[in-house]
Amino acid sequence: MHMPIKALSVLLSYPSEEIQNAKPELIAALQQGNLLSAAKIDALSLLIDEIATGDIYDVQERYVGLFDRSRTLSLNLFEHVHGESRDRGGAMVDLVETYRAAGFEPDTSELPDHLPVLLEYLALRPQSEVQEVLADAAHILEAVQTRLQRRESTYAAVLAALLQLSGTQANAKAVNELLETPEDDPNDLEALDAVWEETQVTFGPDPNAGCPQVRDMLAQMDLPVTPPQAAE
Repeated sequence: MHMPIKALSVLLSYPSEEIQNAKPELIAALQQGNLLSAAKIDALSLLIDEIATGDIYDVQERYVGLFDRSRTLSLNLFEHVHGESRDRGGAMVDLVETYRAAGFEPDTSELPDHLPVLLEYLALRPQSEVQEVLADAAHILEAVQTRLQRRESTYAAVLAALLQLSGTQANAKAVNELLETPEDDPNDLEALDAVWEETQVTFGPDPNAGCPQVRDMLAQMDLPVTPPQAAE
């Protein structure tokens, strides 16, 4: 198993007491394989400390305020490229088929494009596939990271680590296009309700849906990439 990816999936999941108690295991997992720089692990350690030492209800409330009340910080990747269009439904079907073709059946109520779910899958895949998939989504990862940094959130460290593991540098133009979307105000519940009252995405059978590789499924995220800069 690709332990750093597994640990990052856990850190992006809804906080629980089990996660709070897993600090040593998470640090050890992040250090495996020497895939992440010391600077990245130090930044992730700050997040792990915050989760481990915080009141569980405060930690959970912070998570919900970031990721569940803001579409611009959504951890559902297709949300950033398809919104609620029908294209997203087709992409979901393909993603589920790819999971199943690899023998992976997500045991969760989350959508298949939920980043922790995708990372759970990638933790079982070869390093080359991990890099390929993360490179395809690099512009989304960087846009979310930038928004988290603006909010001074330690969760930004997880996105930074994923970008390092992708081995690529996100396309600046694509990142800027995503960042042009106005930030959501997590405290404006009325406005948030209005935004979310849209047509529900459906995942019915698609006669054209096969079992393509994840890279093909994420092709609409795929953009030219440039060689990475030296790790910090």
